[in-house]
Amino acid sequence: MSHYKRVAQLRTPADFRQYVDSLGIDLPLDDALESAPASPLAQPLTAHGQAIGNRFCILPMEGWDGTLDGRPTHLVRRRWQRFGLSGAKLIWGGEAVAVQPDGRANPNQLLINPDTLPDLIDLRQTLLTAHEGRFGRSDDLLIGLQLTHSGRFARPVAKQPMQPRIAYHHPLLDPRFGIQGDDALLTDADLEALIEHFIQAAVLAQQAGFHFVDIKHCHGYLGHELLSAVDRPGRYGGSFENRTRFLRDIVAGIRAQAPGLHIGVRLSAFDWIPFRPGPDHIGQAEAVDDQPYRYAFGGDGTGTGLDLSEPNAFLSLLEALGIELVCITAGSPYYVPHIQRPALFPPSDGYQPPEDPLVGVARQMAVTAALKRAHPNLLLVGSGYSYLQDWLPQVAQAAVRAGMVDSVGLGRMVLAYPDLPADVLEGQPLQRKRLCRTFSDCTTAPRKGLISGCYPLDEFYKQRPEYEQLQALKG
Repeated sequence: MSHYKRVAQLRTPADFRQYVDSLGIDLPLDDALESAPASPLAQPLTAHGQAIGNRFCILPMEGWDGTLDGRPTHLVRRRWQRFGLSGAKLIWGGEAVAVQPDGRANPNQLLINPDTLPDLIDLRQTLLTAHEGRFGRSDDLLIGLQLTHSGRFARPVAKQPMQPRIAYHHPLLDPRFGIQGDDALLTDADLEALIEHFIQAAVLAQQAGFHFVDIKHCHGYLGHELLSAVDRPGRYGGSFENRTRFLRDIVAGIRAQAPGLHIGVRLSAFDWIPFRPGPDHIGQAEAVDDQPYRYAFGGDGTGTGLDLSEPNAFLSLLEALGIELVCITAGSPYYVPHIQRPALFPPSDGYQPPEDPLVGVARQMAVTAALKRAHPNLLLVGSGYSYLQDWLPQVAQAAVRAGMVDSVGLGRMVLAYPDLPADVLEGQPLQRKRLCRTFSDCTTAPRKGLISGCYPLDEFYKQRPEYEQLQALKG
């Protein structure tokens, strides 16, 4: 890792370009930022006839700070309030919300059901009120809710290990996570029942006032895993048609039971073979006897290569289903975090990066640009920008200007510096002390059973007792 330069060391555009060139990658960069209204980042968008006031998007995150019965706490409301204050005009889900209890990725994840509906109404209103108080209007603000089932990575019960529900047996992930036998395997009947839960969750989301729901297909969770279920028999595996039946049936049900509610999909557009720490703690790909490696949606069979044929087919399917909103991401934080969430400092259960994290950023941006060229009528949101740090605005502006992406998604960055979009659009200098430096405490803390948050940079979390607990656990 020592030979990777930190982004904060790249002080000028020339420094940044020179280092990027030395890595053999391509990242667009504007020398100067433009402020609104001329800035490419300030230009409006339209999705399904709804106005979106600028090109910044807040990505959905999976909080560990709800109640055990799935309701938001003051910590969740604080985060959503800060989303509203950010200045971003597209809120992609805000939070990953489970559609049934066994699909929670952690025991404090939010749930959507009739009992929690008033809480979700209040949560959305918290964001809306903050946004209107800061920016004076919300008619150009689009707010969605991400609906999820965590599948293989479900951990719904406090102080208990994972309780996975899998789409198929995976030769590498099953032994890694202790899955034996068929108890965890979802039947076709299980999936049909789950589809109804997604549909009813969407009905409730519409009642709560959300403009759209995201049917999550990313990061190794169930929707994403079904896309790689090439060995699964029955109606939900094998052919591309069968592997997309889950999505198609959910969409058909939403159209019938929640007319007028828009639909988006967050997609891991490519995946790789699982990685684990090598002898030097640097991530290395696992070995698999079965070649080619068949379980990476968007992979080329080598385990670490790309083939966008099926992702392009998937986006064509979304267009045919009348879905315009697509958020592009990659891989999974559970088994290949360096391609999904580029960072110099890994979480506690991770590994040292096997490539400069800027390579991972460039990969995600290049894939998003290729998909945008092939599907110009879709509104594509990009991910992976946080690691750009000081240079995030200039790269984002150049990417939007070049038509590589429609909207720039921010995840980890808004935990530390939620009002970065507002500062950029208003021509304010970046507050460098608040820039996310990818220390990964926002991931390490939940992995240790603590609440999520930016412990290094957010004074609110520094003053909480969990800060000292985290330092002790890390030590």
